[in-house]
Amino acid sequence: MQGNHKARQAAMLCQDATFRLYLDRRRRHKFGLTESQLPDGTHNERDARDWICAACCIESRAELEHNLEAWQTFRAIRNRFNHWRVHR
Repeated sequence: MQGNHKARQAAMLCQDATFRLYLDRRRRHKFGLTESQLPDGTHNERDARDWICAACCIESRAELEHNLEAWQTFRAIRNRFNHWRVHR
C-alpha cells in the first residue's frame, strides 16, 4: 500500500473529529443556520468523505493519487481547515 499516501491523508482527515466540526461550522456559516438547526457533531466520517469527494469532483479518495486537479483542491481544503483550526 505504498502508493496511496494521498488517499490515506484524505481518509485520516475524514476521521479527524475537529475536521468534522469544521464542516459543521462551515455549513452553518454558509447557509446562515443556527447551532440548533445544525448542531456540532452533525457530520460523521462518511459525510466528510462525501463532502471531500464532491468538493474535489471525484468518486473515490483513491482518485487523489492520479488526479492532479483533485489533489490541488484537496490540499486547498486541508490548508483552509488548518488555518481555521489555528485561528478559531
